[in-house]
Amino acid sequence: MNEKALKTLEYPKIISMLAEYATCELGKAACLALKPSEHSDTINRMQNETEAALSRIFRKGNPSFGNAKDLFASLKRLAVGSPLTQHELLLTAGILENAGRARSYGQTDEDTEPDCLSRFFDQLEPLPLLSGRIRRCILSEDEISSDASPELRKIRRSIKINGDRVHTELVSLMNGSLRTYLQDAVITMRDGRYCLPVKSEYRSSVPGMIHDQSSTGATLFIEPLAIVKLNNDIRALEIKEAREIERILAELSEEAAVYTGQIQQDLELLVELDFIFARAALAADMNATRPLFNTDGRIALRKARHPLIPKDQVVPIDIQLGNSFDLLIVTGPNTGGKTVSLKTIGLLTLMGQAGLHIPALDRSELAVFREVYADIGDEQSIEQSLSTFSSHMTNTVSFIEKADRDSLVLFDELGAGTDPTEGAALAIAILSYLHDQGIRTMATTHYSELKLYALQTEGVENASCEFDVATLKPTYRLLIGVPGKSNAFAISKRLGLPDYIIDLARAQIDEQDASFEDVLSSLEARRIELEKQQEELARNRAEAEAAEKNWKERQARLNAARDRVIREANEEARAILQNAKEYADQTIRDVRKLGSRAGAGGELEKRRSALRKEMQKHEEALAAKPAQRTSKKLRPSDIKPGDSVKVLSMNLKGIVASEPDSKGFLFVRMGIMRSKVHIDDLELITEPDILAEGQAAAKKSTGTMKKQTPGAFGKKSGGSSASNIRMDKSRTAGMEINLLGKTVDEAAAALDKFIDDAYLAHITTVRIIHGKGTGRLREGVHQYLRSHRLVKNFKLAEFGEGDAGVTIANLREE
Repeated sequence: MNEKALKTLEYPKIISMLAEYATCELGKAACLALKPSEHSDTINRMQNETEAALSRIFRKGNPSFGNAKDLFASLKRLAVGSPLTQHELLLTAGILENAGRARSYGQTDEDTEPDCLSRFFDQLEPLPLLSGRIRRCILSEDEISSDASPELRKIRRSIKINGDRVHTELVSLMNGSLRTYLQDAVITMRDGRYCLPVKSEYRSSVPGMIHDQSSTGATLFIEPLAIVKLNNDIRALEIKEAREIERILAELSEEAAVYTGQIQQDLELLVELDFIFARAALAADMNATRPLFNTDGRIALRKARHPLIPKDQVVPIDIQLGNSFDLLIVTGPNTGGKTVSLKTIGLLTLMGQAGLHIPALDRSELAVFREVYADIGDEQSIEQSLSTFSSHMTNTVSFIEKADRDSLVLFDELGAGTDPTEGAALAIAILSYLHDQGIRTMATTHYSELKLYALQTEGVENASCEFDVATLKPTYRLLIGVPGKSNAFAISKRLGLPDYIIDLARAQIDEQDASFEDVLSSLEARRIELEKQQEELARNRAEAEAAEKNWKERQARLNAARDRVIREANEEARAILQNAKEYADQTIRDVRKLGSRAGAGGELEKRRSALRKEMQKHEEALAAKPAQRTSKKLRPSDIKPGDSVKVLSMNLKGIVASEPDSKGFLFVRMGIMRSKVHIDDLELITEPDILAEGQAAAKKSTGTMKKQTPGAFGKKSGGSSASNIRMDKSRTAGMEINLLGKTVDEAAAALDKFIDDAYLAHITTVRIIHGKGTGRLREGVHQYLRSHRLVKNFKLAEFGEGDAGVTIANLREE
């Protein structure tokens, strides 16, 4: 790609934005060196890499490659046997550690398929043994660990011992014979040797070596003879220490030299990954997508946005070129968005061919071009004696000479800067030549002649940037197939130009041009009206689809409810028939026994009557109707979880399982069924009602047992008792138990009864208060809960809910 087009279309600004997302300097350099490619294989490979990295960012976040420092020169020296410095060895360890983190980031789990980046991560060699040894030996750029070698530890121990001896000796001298000769009672160092500050007049009284004096000459820094040997010993040990450090660094360098190839490969892979993930991070920030590429010269951008315009200000546009037409002429008023549309198609083409995602909707298409030529903006030059027209024409001549079928040519205000008649003629001739050559071209203009040329020429299409004359503001929408107007008269009138001047101006336009402009105005009005109608149709269609969807969902719910009712009715009917069959079988057995006895007719008639009554009772049960409300409607404050209620529409009793929501819906558990009902469909069952119902049920059960033949309905009578027990438990069970002050055995007994009652009351979550204390009661409670068959799971309460003093247990559902 030519540099002039890159600069004109502001491609370097995109690359600068890309470099900001790189985390290492080498990655930033790779971003800044990125250029669009003209090879389809390279473009698709880079797009695949960007897409895979973007997918990983969405799943795992953005990795960092900040430790990938430029170590290529050091690795070359290492390969020929030159040792590395502490700083270089630390950089090597940083690269290897970064490689380890990157390899861990790149690992895929069972649910994730490998992608095109997996080969980069798999080739990384972290070499943990080498990086770990470097970190153990080198603490920082200025410090080597004493654990780097036994010899170094020994030398440093000796230096410390001699240093302590020097300090002891100097302190003795300061507090003894030399006390009166000293300027200050301090120990200082000069040239790496311990000294004392001696007054200059006592120079001859303190035997030793003078190393320095103060700026005034009043103080001499003297090394007493008593510590000269100790200082010499320390100096010798320091030299020995430096040699040992050099040996350690050389040894580490030798170990690293074995892996020079792997270290260099890790560095190259980390830089490449940083470059790839920078492209993906830019795509995520721009909300960009991968474009589809073709070699047919076809461009189809859907809701494309110029990436340099703020997201809250940019207006997406749809652009097509190279399908049914290869020349697009864009007209419209100034500041209407023509140039932005031109730059958008050019810049997005460059970004796509550079492996970057583009800010447009998915399934947008771009063509692979060998060159992009752009003549945009005013490039007049006083130094080169070029006017606006001359500069534009110079660019045009260059484009005509170099452009071919694999080129994209963009013109802004083609033919401007000269006589309008001649400029329009030149523009038509230039565009005709490019059109005949099959070169994809997009041009902006104000000339009406070009609008007519587009209308009359096959393969050439008009487009316009919409402008709202009422507000004098552009909408920045690009309309393909609609020629635009400059709206000079309307804008001038709105800005205050007198009508008589505008009328004079209109008179200067010949009848044919005026008629053409009137046609454009009429077409524009009809287009706006059709768009409004289409919007209304789309809105009505969306409402109809939403209504249809709601109807289908409602129908599905009704079908599900119907199937559930039918299923429950069938189950109930099956149970009734089973009971009836047992009763009938028993009756037949009794008839057979009575058949051989004299005078059994009356007894048989009694059996027959009892059978008819039993069948009538079951028919009445099957024909049960919804219960009638006997009390006023409930309010949300009247009801709470655990209350006994009756669902009027289903004529069933249950236990409230949740608080009413803002719309009055709540969950009620009725046996094994848990249903969502409205509070208006509920009636609260009070304690007297429960007792009365229990007594009535017991009485009915007793009466039935008296009437039935022994054993005929034994199972049925047992069910009534269980129902009464469940009703009583639902009324008395709570959601919390306090075990404070109890022993573990006492707590276990109380807890056993509490859990049974809660389970019968359909309470699924309970609180157990055991306190903190020594923790024995809590451990006993937890041990009991682990073995209880009704406990699903349990945990300690959260902070603010009792913390370690309270356990929350979830019970199993029926």
